[in-house]
Amino acid sequence: MLELAILGFLYDERLHGYDLRKRIAALTGHVRPIADGTLYPLLKRMEAAGLLTRELQPGQVAAPRHMLSLTSEGRRALLDRLREPDELFITDENRWFTLLAFLRHLDDPAAQAAVLQRRLDFLTQPASFFWDGERPLRATDFDDPFRQGLFTIATATTRTELKWLRETLATLNQVS
Repeated sequence: MLELAILGFLYDERLHGYDLRKRIAALTGHVRPIADGTLYPLLKRMEAAGLLTRELQPGQVAAPRHMLSLTSEGRRALLDRLREPDELFITDENRWFTLLAFLRHLDDPAAQAAVLQRRLDFLTQPASFFWDGERPLRATDFDDPFRQGLFTIATATTRTELKWLRETLATLNQVS
C-alpha cells in the first residue's frame, strides 16, 4: 500500500521526502501512520530498484533537499499495479482507497472499468462480519447496539459504494 502511494504521488510531480510523507499521511495516516523508519528505507529500496531517482537541490533557508522523481520504470510499475492490482487491493478497504486515489493515472477507460468490476464483483458476494453456521448474521440478529451500529454503517457504506461503482462503470463502458 505504501509503495503504491509513493508511486502514485510521484507520478504527478517531483516531491521532497517530507512533502511525500505528508501526502501519504493525508491519504492513509488515519489508518496507518507512516514512520520515518518505514518510509525512508523503502524510498532507498525503490531507488535501488530503479523506480525512482533522488536529486539534491539547494535548500531555500537550510540544508539541501532531496527531491524524488519517478523513473520510466517507476511509471510503468505504477500503471501495472493499477491495471492488475493484487487481490488485497480489491478486498481490503484501506488498500482499495489507496488504489482508487490513483486509478485516474490509467488512461484506458476499459482498464479502469476492469478494476472497478473486480471490486463490484467482490462487494456483491454474500458477506458478513459474523456468521451462524452457513448463515450470515445481520444487524437485526443482535441486541447489542454496537454490533448493530457496525452492521448499519457497513451496510450504508457498501450501498453507497455499489451505487457509485455501477454509475461509474456505466460511464466508463460508454467511453470505451
